[in-house]
Amino acid sequence: MVRDFLISVVVATYNRPEALNLVLQSLKGQTDQNFEVVVADDGSRDATRTLVRAFQQNYPVPLKHVWQEDTGFRLALIRNKATQASEGAYLIYLDGDCLVQTDFVARHRALSERGGMVTGSRILLEEKWTKELCESGIWDERALKSNSMSRRFQGQINKIAPLWIKWPDSGMRLYKGFVWRRIKGCNMAAWRDDVLRIGGFDEGLVGWGHEDADFVFRLHQAGMRRKSGAWATEVLHLWHPSASKENAAKNAETVRARIMANAGRKLDV
Repeated sequence: MVRDFLISVVVATYNRPEALNLVLQSLKGQTDQNFEVVVADDGSRDATRTLVRAFQQNYPVPLKHVWQEDTGFRLALIRNKATQASEGAYLIYLDGDCLVQTDFVARHRALSERGGMVTGSRILLEEKWTKELCESGIWDERALKSNSMSRRFQGQINKIAPLWIKWPDSGMRLYKGFVWRRIKGCNMAAWRDDVLRIGGFDEGLVGWGHEDADFVFRLHQAGMRRKSGAWATEVLHLWHPSASKENAAKNAETVRARIMANAGRKLDV
């Protein structure tokens, strides 16, 4: 398979420029530079626009900013708009509070295959370390890894082994059917033409919750094979207060109904 295709990293953000600053720094240092970044901005104030413009002055890959008016949590819509603005053949969806390791794009490229999608995983940073990183404004992967053991003992990071151990691609990564578990919208990838073929994310799912599971299920129904990106593509998820889950139950019920109608079976969230 030809591996020199352009990748688009779609970074979803909302009013958290101090986190986005670190994310854009981490993407800037990728070993694989054949990609672009599309910031999918769900209505942030001017600080985010100013930050992106500053990065655009000296960024090693194309960096775009797609913004929509703030009328509530509309992640699905802004991701669709950013997808339309992207030029890559392959899309990686990333959240604006998830830092990536230097081999993140390269690992996703290695796992990609036609007819497939990848759902990655994450490492959780707790509040204290997150605050220190955001206040410093500097992303240093080497320093983070060197401090990870002591931080693990202090309970400031939930796991560290995936920082050091990377597993290659194999058939063991493939899911046999649709599984709701381990779908993280902050780290997943699919081919652009497949995403467009299913109509992207369901814009009817507003507010926090489950648009990622719905997206993966509809790709599965369209014939895409899901592959695990664990132990290869882990992102470092910065702590933040819990988002409002007012619509979560409603969104989950909508997705469950779609699954049951199409797959004829019940699933637990």
